[in-house]
Amino acid sequence: MHISDVPYHDRLLDHLQRSVAFALEEDIEDGDITAQLVPVNQTVQAQIVAKESGVLCGQAWVNEVFAQLDASVSLSWKLTDGDHFDAGTVLLEMSGNARTILTAERSALNFLQMLSGTATLSNHYAHAVDGKNIDLLDTRKTIPGMRLAQKYAVKVGGCGNHRLGLYDMFLIKENHIAAAGGIEAAVAACEAIAPNASIEVEVENLEEFHAANALERVDYIMLDELSAEDTQIALDTVSANHQIEISGGVDLTRLQDVTPFSLRVRISSGLLTKAIQPIDLSLRIVG
Repeated sequence: MHISDVPYHDRLLDHLQRSVAFALEEDIEDGDITAQLVPVNQTVQAQIVAKESGVLCGQAWVNEVFAQLDASVSLSWKLTDGDHFDAGTVLLEMSGNARTILTAERSALNFLQMLSGTATLSNHYAHAVDGKNIDLLDTRKTIPGMRLAQKYAVKVGGCGNHRLGLYDMFLIKENHIAAAGGIEAAVAACEAIAPNASIEVEVENLEEFHAANALERVDYIMLDELSAEDTQIALDTVSANHQIEISGGVDLTRLQDVTPFSLRVRISSGLLTKAIQPIDLSLRIVG
């Protein structure tokens, strides 16, 4: 997979370049004093090696780290984003200026480890819902400043993206409903703001579900921690032009125990981007 494969690729590329620049600035500031222990013109060969299994994600960020520091460093990837790897796998071989490689090491690994961790967790979740008629989606519960990067990693792992931010669809939650004067009033107000934007309404009980279900303009109805019995009632009575989304308390164990749904259902989980464990990788000079 490549960043060009997601519909927000232009914004992602801009985000990538800016986040790498910021990472390098905060790490290097006015110079890497330890790298100066190495002769200025010394060249080396190095590898990034996996110390555990996972799903690769973050090639473009590593490439950008070296592009911004010294584009003459040669990078040879052995896998691509979305590929699975085992412990001991060589992911990347590189050669070039020793100082550059030493200075780039931590920033490159930070991006690669975090994004591969996100993709790996997403892949576990994707396998848990395989064949169950579920579209498993992330949320906005992302690492600050890494929203688009993590959402790309979720896609690499096999799950899907919910809204990217507050700007690309309406998600009417309990506080919006209370402040706007009810579900019907809130949905009606959407037309004057962004008439072509999708509308999702979060409901906390069957009364709210029936109110949202009666509105043709609503696209998605999110069931927030409804009981199993109430969830089934909603699934049995939802209008054909609405899609159900289940949210709240959705973890890997719960998904593994879910039986297949009779109709296509969306499930969103913030754990896809906030419960990640960075993959253990190592950069070693080998020659």
